[in-house]
Amino acid sequence: MASGGGVDEVSNKQVILKDYVSGFPKESDMYLNTSGTIKLKVPEGSNAILVKNLYLSCDPYMRPRMRQPIPGNESYVEPFKPGSPIAGYGVAKVLDSGHPNFKKGDLVWGLTGWEEYSLITTTERLFKIHHTDVPLSYYTGLLGMPGMTAYAGFYEICSPKKGEHVFISAASGAVGQLVGQFAKLLGCYVVGSAGSKEKVDLLKNKFGFNEAFNYKEEPDLRAALKRYFPEGIDIYFENVGGKMLDAVLLNMRAHGRIAVCGMISQYNLEHPEGVHNLMTVIGKQVRMEGFMVFEYYHLYPKFLELVLPHIKEGKITYVEDVAEGLESAPAALIGLFTGRNVGKQVVVVARE
Repeated sequence: MASGGGVDEVSNKQVILKDYVSGFPKESDMYLNTSGTIKLKVPEGSNAILVKNLYLSCDPYMRPRMRQPIPGNESYVEPFKPGSPIAGYGVAKVLDSGHPNFKKGDLVWGLTGWEEYSLITTTERLFKIHHTDVPLSYYTGLLGMPGMTAYAGFYEICSPKKGEHVFISAASGAVGQLVGQFAKLLGCYVVGSAGSKEKVDLLKNKFGFNEAFNYKEEPDLRAALKRYFPEGIDIYFENVGGKMLDAVLLNMRAHGRIAVCGMISQYNLEHPEGVHNLMTVIGKQVRMEGFMVFEYYHLYPKFLELVLPHIKEGKITYVEDVAEGLESAPAALIGLFTGRNVGKQVVVVARE
């Protein structure tokens, strides 16, 4: 640790994006830079905050951010810059603050860098953590962006009612596992799809889904959905796109709702697959709506009010897949796209 003018300067390990990625991402598209340093003080007159990162979140939406922007076809989130650290959601501790809303010692969740320490200049989307009687890592998932995504997509977009039939794809992931539990708490019939026997067992035994199936073992997805939903689907929470969406469209009930949260099957394709059964939304009067979680962050206090008591009473449970150390972050992120993770993928940078 060097000290210049009374300000400590420390080494700052970072995960850097090497170059824009096309096709399937690889660990080698990122590298660990160990030569960087950072001053543990906010620059004079700045309203930024300096944080020590504790937990980082690996999320599928980060894949489009690795792509070279195509004019007219930009992603909904701005791309990463090659040669710069990757950024994402995380949990951090404030070490120094030039911002009136944050002080040294505060715990926060929001957008930060994939590095040991970050100077955060845009603090609008940082949330102060007030409830520390739950695992802090939950603020990368259950109590963070994925939790809010599940809440907004299910309650706000789908307007669910007791007894409705709900299908969730990628159901054991960070968002899906929570949507399923929300639906069960409301008294819905819930089925999820996932990509392994372990995940299917988790859905049925841990999260209380009525049924679950391994999509890799179903040669005919339309027939599989017909088997689990003989009367059709009222609500589909869409995380995968592609062939699954096509099969769902043929199994929707009249006045069904589809919340389009993500389409992970398409993120690594140079040419996205088309959807063939869209015409069914007319005859069945199906509403299909995409949404961005940050449009709903004003509901965060309402969300906590709903979810915290359920966690404490054991009515909502959450499964995390934890990778230790910043150096494990690239492999953890890539693992999302092969389904290697079981539950919410978290990287521990430091526990305190």
